[in-house]
Amino acid sequence: MITVLVISIIVILIVLALSVLTIGKGYSYKHTVDPVKSLPEDDGKKEEPEK
Repeated sequence: MITVLVISIIVILIVLALSVLTIGKGYSYKHTVDPVKSLPEDDGKKEEPEK
């Protein structure tokens, strides 16, 4: 009975450590944003609706 309890605690600690490492790695990831390409001039621009 004691051996099952000890093995269970070890497994729980391993899973907890891996979860903390994974979360830490996710927070340290540097997100990048692609630059916005300039839109070509549109000859048929929509006119603003008249008020």
